[in-house]
Parts: sequence; C-alpha cells; structure tokens
Amino acid sequence: MSDRALVVFVKDPAPGAVKTRLATAVGPVAAAELYRALAEHVLASTTPAPGEYERLVFFDPPEARDQMRAWLPGVRLLAQSGGDLGARLSDATARAFARGASRVAVVGTDAPGLARDAVVAALDALDAADVAIGPTEDGGYCLLALRRPRPELFAGIAWSTPSVATDTRARAAAAGLVVHELPVLRDVDTLEDVRLEWPALAEILAGRPSLCRSFEEALAAFPRA
Repeated sequence: MSDRALVVFVKDPAPGAVKTRLATAVGPVAAAELYRALAEHVLASTTPAPGEYERLVFFDPPEARDQMRAWLPGVRLLAQSGGDLGARLSDATARAFARGASRVAVVGTDAPGLARDAVVAALDALDAADVAIGPTEDGGYCLLALRRPRPELFAGIAWSTPSVATDTRARAAAAGLVVHELPVLRDVDTLEDVRLEWPALAEILAGRPSLCRSFEEALAAFPRA
C-alpha cells in the first residue's frame, strides 16, 4: 500500500440510475453511455505514474460487483458502504487511511478536465494544508484531499446543491483546518454543461460516433442559456 491514495467513486452505468438530470434532455440510454465514457476517461486520465499514489475504485451499488468487474477488468474494486453520499465518502476515505495511506484524495467521474496532475497537486498541497479542494462551477467539488480522516467534512452536507463546496469550507474552518484551493473545473450534469464542455467531450466520444451524433443533434436543438 502506498502512503498516498486516490479514491475514485464510480456507479454502475445503468440507464435511469446515472446522469438523471441529463437524461431528461437526451434520454436515459444516451445519458448512461455518456456517464460510462466520462468514467472511462477519468480513470484513464488519473492512472498514476509509478510511485505517485495507489488508486482504489469504490463502486455503487454493491450488488453490481459482477457488472463492474466485467466493465473494468484489472481495476481494484471495492464496494461503497450504505448511507448517503457523505456517509459513503467518509467510509471510503477512512478505509483508504486504514490501509496505510497518510494522504487520501477522493474524486468522482463527472469532470472531464480532471487528471492525475490535479491529484498529485492536491496530495502535494497537503505538505502545508490539512485539506485540498477542487471546486466545480456548479458550487460542488470534484476532488477533496485529506491528511487524516475527517468525517465532519461529509456529515450533514446538502449534496447536489450549489452550497456543497461552501459548506465544506465552512466545516473545515470551524475545525481550524487549513484549506488549499485547486483550479475550478466543470462537472457535466446537464445539457448546458455538455455544450460548455463540448470540445473536450467530442474528443472523449470520438470512439463512439453514434453517441457523439446523438449529442450533436441534442445540442443543435438546445437553446443557448
């Protein structure tokens, strides 16, 4: 076990279970396929160089283990615990520390701009900070790095709201923690997000031409905000 770990949260990309806000615009199948493509992209872009960190992929729901193994062969998979997102994040980071890590970063798979350089920067920032946060344009965060288990940063947060990052910073300040800010990235949760990230997404979807065309058609019919 490395003394630096990256926890990646991944869901089984079943239609209707992922990207539900996007699904209202493009349908559950296309939304799920975009989720699958984004997850594969983030996993590829956060693959560590030798000695940088150990990566642990925590999946949900736990009963999807066989599907996850078929989708992500060779990836170290661990089932997420029960409870809300905060409880699952707290448990996963605590488990990474319990395996011997002294620094743990946790990420999702919704930000196409997320890559291993951001993970390394977050873990390195813990030389001087207690917490590193990678905020997103919608008020959440796509990366959080810790020097020790911090369940108070995950409890009672109103997840999937614009106050997630602000509330997390407030929890850290109340605990007297030093927070390092990483550059802001964009999560892809809506068709407007797809439009704003389309140059990157078009490249990610290059190997899925029919899905790429589906989104191009949806964007053509989508009024600009």
